Amino acid sequence: MNQDIYIRKETQEDYREVIELTARAFKNMPYADGDEDKLVERLRKAPNFINELSLVAESDGKILGHILFTPATIENEQKQFQTLVLGPVSVLPEFQKQGIGGELIKAGHKKAIDCGFDSVILIGHPEYYPRFGYKPASGWGIKTHYQLPSDDVFMAVELKENALKNVSGMVIFPPEFG
Repeated sequence: MNQDIYIRKETQEDYREVIELTARAFKNMPYADGDEDKLVERLRKAPNFINELSLVAESDGKILGHILFTPATIENEQKQFQTLVLGPVSVLPEFQKQGIGGELIKAGHKKAIDCGFDSVILIGHPEYYPRFGYKPASGWGIKTHYQLPSDDVFMAVELKENALKNVSGMVIFPPEFG
């Protein structure tokens, strides 16, 4: 990865550039719905938006990537558990496959821990996310209402050891996810 990448909290001044970056990042992606940039806008306006969990990767004053984590709950008949949803993670097409997304994920995990969260769930590529500790959420008995192409695209990671040990139930995604 390029040495001069700096990961920092997104600011309001970054919003327009991040929306454009997100649209470009997902434009030709298989499985993308073309709504990822609008999703970022909806999540930023959500009442549970946590600014510290919206990060950008910058180099020479240009934003190359963005990641966003949003609070969600996992609910069963007895309990509710706090978690985060990762998504979207976006990198400009010309800078993809250079480790920028991975650096954003690692920095985001650290920031999530700092904010008091101990797990993250996502819907994503089963070949990519396991390198960051993600495993099928079904292994913990965690489910989603979404109709997915396969079980292995719905994943979770424990940011603290055994964080999901006694957690099971349905993920209640924020309404902004649609």
